[in-house]
Amino acid sequence: MSAEGPIITAAINRLPDAVLMLAAQGIVMGLSVLIESPIINLLATATALTKDRRAYLLIRKFTLHWLILLTAISLLFSYTGAFDVVVIGWMGVPAQVAEWVRPGMRIMILWSAAIGWRRFLQGILIRFNQTRKIAWGTVVRLVTSGGSAIGLALWSGWPGVIIGATALMAGVIAEAIYVTLVTQPVIKSELGPASLPIKCKPLTYRDLFWFHLPLAGTSLLLLLVQPMVTMSLARLDHPTLSLAAWPIVFQVTLMARAGANALPEVVVALTQGPETLRPVCRFTIILTAVSTGLTALFLWTPLVNLYLFEVQDTTPAVGEMARYGLSFFLLLPALSILVAWLRGLLIYTRSTRVVNAGMLINLLATAAILLFGVQGRQDGLLTAAMALNGATFVELVILWWGVQPSLREIGQRSLA
Repeated sequence: MSAEGPIITAAINRLPDAVLMLAAQGIVMGLSVLIESPIINLLATATALTKDRRAYLLIRKFTLHWLILLTAISLLFSYTGAFDVVVIGWMGVPAQVAEWVRPGMRIMILWSAAIGWRRFLQGILIRFNQTRKIAWGTVVRLVTSGGSAIGLALWSGWPGVIIGATALMAGVIAEAIYVTLVTQPVIKSELGPASLPIKCKPLTYRDLFWFHLPLAGTSLLLLLVQPMVTMSLARLDHPTLSLAAWPIVFQVTLMARAGANALPEVVVALTQGPETLRPVCRFTIILTAVSTGLTALFLWTPLVNLYLFEVQDTTPAVGEMARYGLSFFLLLPALSILVAWLRGLLIYTRSTRVVNAGMLINLLATAAILLFGVQGRQDGLLTAAMALNGATFVELVILWWGVQPSLREIGQRSLA
């Protein structure tokens, strides 16, 4: 899924006004993901709690409530004065960029609904060991979004940000439809009317709300980082150039951190006791080493130039800016994987408040470093790298301290 963004930016880079459109596309994506943040962790919630039909129906109802709320927020943001207040006022985005952000946001109104619904269903697939279907769903999304971006770039004549937003929506809607279809047999067999209830305390809406709320807060805090970085870049030297380079830098780091994205759900699904801690821990260490090695191979060889100037077809100025920014992100994949592993252990033991506290501290550290960079007129991409690396390391320390009771609990469960 991380390859989706680079395909779209590569298409935009080959269209008129590439720098302007790339800057606008990055902001559209950042704001859309921020709005959807409360439902990103529906994947973990559904994985952990969908144990029987009653729980499934309750979580489905809970999901629909979130989707209606977030779609309403998207509508209000895109069609009222709230857009000018946030994008031009708070974020300080240059007027020529903000002009193209608005139509992109209007295209993305159903983004949160599609994302939330598919993540709810993907959690069910993970719960019942049907993860291959999730992988095929990602293929459907990538083919649809990538094909739409390429086709529209070749034949539509539309502006780049319109093509980018349309391709993203097409991909996520196609994936949501696919996941809906392939999940039906699992729901019928495992969660149908004839399925037996689990002998445990029945899940209530209140329990579900308080389990998910810290996870929603964690996602919201995590995704606030993107607009914060955008605000900082918009206030430092060469704002349009930096805003154009940042989506490319961020997408590369996102691909490098892809191994961390699904790790919490893997830990939740597979952790049972000390006998499972060791293989999951060993897998995490191997994943960390491989991700770091591949990142170094990309950054320290001609691959980075091949990607930036041939695959992405960036302008020389944007490409040089992006290459310079990428050089500061070597360790971020490793830090992100370790943080994801600890989050998974904490979610498994329902210690979600610790997860939320760690992300809050991450956000505060990010804000402090970005503020220092803006006040000191530091280099924009260097400031962003210092903020993301430093804040993730601080969160890692906090989660390691907070996970100790969870480790003891897992050991006691096994002994019991």
